[in-house]
Amino acid sequence: MGLTAVEIGKLLGARVIAAARGPEKMAVAKSAGADHVLDSDAPDLKQQLRDLGGVDVAYDAVGGATFDATLRAMRPDGRILAIGFASGQVPQVAANHLLVKNVSVIGFWWGAYRTIAPAALNRSLATLLDWYEQGKLHPHISHSLPFEAFPKGLQLLRDRSSTGKVVIRITN
Repeated sequence: MGLTAVEIGKLLGARVIAAARGPEKMAVAKSAGADHVLDSDAPDLKQQLRDLGGVDVAYDAVGGATFDATLRAMRPDGRILAIGFASGQVPQVAANHLLVKNVSVIGFWWGAYRTIAPAALNRSLATLLDWYEQGKLHPHISHSLPFEAFPKGLQLLRDRSSTGKVVIRITN
C-alpha cells in the first residue's frame, strides 16, 4: 500500500517523503517516485522529517514509533491518515499534541465505504483503475509464487520481508 501511496502522492503533485525499513525497501520506494526516503527505524526519524521542512499530510499504515515521530514532525494544520498498525502498536494520541499545531488525525478504513459511501468508493476505484490503465500506477510485485508455496507467501508477509505485493498463482 505504501508504494501506491507514493505514486498517488506524486500524481497529486506532492513532495513525497517515504519511510521504509532497510536499504532494499528504501531503494524500491525511491524507484516508485519518492522525493526523499528515510529509514523508518532511524532513532532520529522525527528530526529527519523536521529537517525536510516537516509534514503536511501523512499516510500511516504502521503505527508505533513511526506514527509518533510523524505526529511530532507535523506542520501546523497537518493531517495524519491512520489506516493501520502493522507494527502491532495501535497509535495513541494525546489531545495536547493535536491542539498545539491544529493537527488532525483521521482514522480511515477504505473498506467501510462499501456501506457508508458506496458512490465515493466507486468513484475512487474508477480513478485508480483509470490511472492504472493510463500507466500512471505500477503495482510492485516482489514475489510471485505457485499455490504450493502459499505458506512461504504468508511468511514473507508476516516477516515484512517482501518489498511489494506477494502474488500466489493458482493454475488449473
